This record gives sequence, C-alpha cells and structure tokens, in this order.
Amino acid sequence: MATQEERSEATRGKLLAVARKLFRIRGYARTFIEDIAARAGVTKGAFYHHFPDKKAIFLAVFHETEQALMEASAAGARGPDAWSQFRAGCRAFLEASMDAGVQRIILRDGPVVLGWEAWREIDARYSLGLIEGALRQAMAEGRVSGSLEPLAHLLFGALCEGAMMVSRAAKPRAALAEVMGQVDVLLAAIETQGRRTPLGVSVARESRPGALKAPRAPRG
Repeated sequence: MATQEERSEATRGKLLAVARKLFRIRGYARTFIEDIAARAGVTKGAFYHHFPDKKAIFLAVFHETEQALMEASAAGARGPDAWSQFRAGCRAFLEASMDAGVQRIILRDGPVVLGWEAWREIDARYSLGLIEGALRQAMAEGRVSGSLEPLAHLLFGALCEGAMMVSRAAKPRAALAEVMGQVDVLLAAIETQGRRTPLGVSVARESRPGALKAPRAPRG
C-alpha cells in the first residue's frame, strides 16, 4: 500500500502533467486552477496543498521544461572537441525549441509571467549557463576569441530569436534549415583557428591575440 508521502507525490505529479499540457496548449492566461484540478481528478483544496497559486505551478512547469530543453541540447552536443560539440549543441537546441511547449512556456509566457529579472536568472542557470560553459571550453582550446559574457548573451539571443522565428513560420522545417545555416555563419565568424568563410575563402589570423582581420574589398 502506498504511503501518504507517495500519494502526495503522485497527486503533485498529476497536477504538473495536466498543467504542463494546458500551459502548452492554452497559454498561462487561459489556464485556470479549476481546470487543472478537475482534469487531474483532485479538489481545489488538494491543488492548494501543493501550490499556493497558478504562478507557482507555472514556475514548476517552467523549470521542468527548461531542464528538458537543456538535456536535449546537451545530448546533441557531440563532436571531437569542445567547439564541434558547441556547434552541434546549438543545432540540437534549435531542434528541441520547435516543441510547442518550449515556445509557449519558455519563450513567450515565461518573461511575462515571471518578470524579466526572474526569467533571466532562471535562464542563466540553464541555457545561458550552458552556452557560457561551452564557450569557455572552446576559448581554452584556442578556437574562439572575444569577451565571454557578451558573446554568450549575443549567441543566446540569436538562438532564441531563431527558435521563435521557426515556430511562427508557415514551413517550420524549411525555416529551421535557414536559421541553422545563419547560425553556422555566426559561429564561423567567431572561430579563430583554421576557420573559413561560408564562401570557402581562408581567413588569416591577426598576430595580435583576439583580433580578426577585416576582409579586403573586391577591386572594381
């Protein structure tokens, strides 16, 4: 026979599963505590035993969704070195961001419901922190130069905006391929060791660490 603690945990799990589905489909504003409790087969009193309000259960779902997104990104980050793994991880992030729940819960409702400061703080523990860690390793290998924190924020912004563009496109798969192509261009631009431009033209490295040579203008 299940213990009280096990029954309580099972109830919490049901509430989270229902809330995750409703937040994904309806969004935060159109999801109500009454609906969550009814669909989970519990009373409103049982809901309030586990969560003080709707924002609290949204926060729990938000954390779960962030964790799943980061696990998918990390699982796809394969390669012979840190830079290859980072590039593959960016692609895996974009693939995983096509999920409707990620789009609705993390990218759209998250900043509004939680507030920008709280949303960024949580993001820093998940996606932004993952990007910073991967870039730090690539910099240690000499594959990337620049200032770590600004670069991580800029790449994170590009990935999030790319994910949102894909989710709203009439042909998501075609849009995903286009976004991934542009992300590859951005990453090639910050690579400092043996890199090539998308046109295949070798880019010489500046003798001064961290600086890049501007390409010569074609002669008219």
